Amino acid sequence: MIRVFKMNIYSTLFPLLMGLMFPVYALDVNITKTLSTVNTAHNGKVIKIQRIQDQNNMLTGGYTKTSRQCPPFCIQPVQVSPNVTTVGELEVLEFIKKKVNQGTGVVIDARTSSWFEKSTIPSSINIPFNTFDKDSSNLIKVSALAKLGVTVKSTTDSDVSIIDQMLGMLKDDVETASGKWDFSRAKDVMLWCNGIWCGQSPRAIRGMLALGYPAEKIYYYRGGMQAWQSLGLTVVEGNN
Repeated sequence: MIRVFKMNIYSTLFPLLMGLMFPVYALDVNITKTLSTVNTAHNGKVIKIQRIQDQNNMLTGGYTKTSRQCPPFCIQPVQVSPNVTTVGELEVLEFIKKKVNQGTGVVIDARTSSWFEKSTIPSSINIPFNTFDKDSSNLIKVSALAKLGVTVKSTTDSDVSIIDQMLGMLKDDVETASGKWDFSRAKDVMLWCNGIWCGQSPRAIRGMLALGYPAEKIYYYRGGMQAWQSLGLTVVEGNN
């Protein structure tokens, strides 16, 4: 009887002591009633996107700010351009599951590389907002658009080599590049930046549209990193 009593005490106290030493939060903070996590890949690693389970967690640092000087940090419109779809967090997660994970979509962190390296939304790639500006080098544009399935249109002149075609595209004269992009295999893309006060992703979207990127293939996550973190959703370092 004494031995059984000791075992019962041990079996009761051990989990309690372990819980005090190593707190374990049950998955009580779900994304929706039926969705708790979304898996995706980031830099060769599988990342589980979920919400922070500590219900006392609070934002700290720059994303707690309510007021920033405008310009440049002005409130962005809900709609960047006709036919460009503005989305929220659930649509971002659905986009990751249905498009990014299937190889048909790309999530673009349109901030500068220093922001991306600190933290980003899992599965995002970094294409800074000024990449598609009118005065940006066509070499930079070619490299960025290639990641999105966009190529240079082939010429009907059989005497012009592929190298010559590419050299023509790499000229910094934007006018010579106009209309020479092939968007037939362009992927669906979702762009975001720091929040509803951040004009970087809208600027990138307008630059892409000016090049001819199909508007119906572009999505704008207006809430950006501030909204993402306010919901306690997973972030990762950009290059890790």
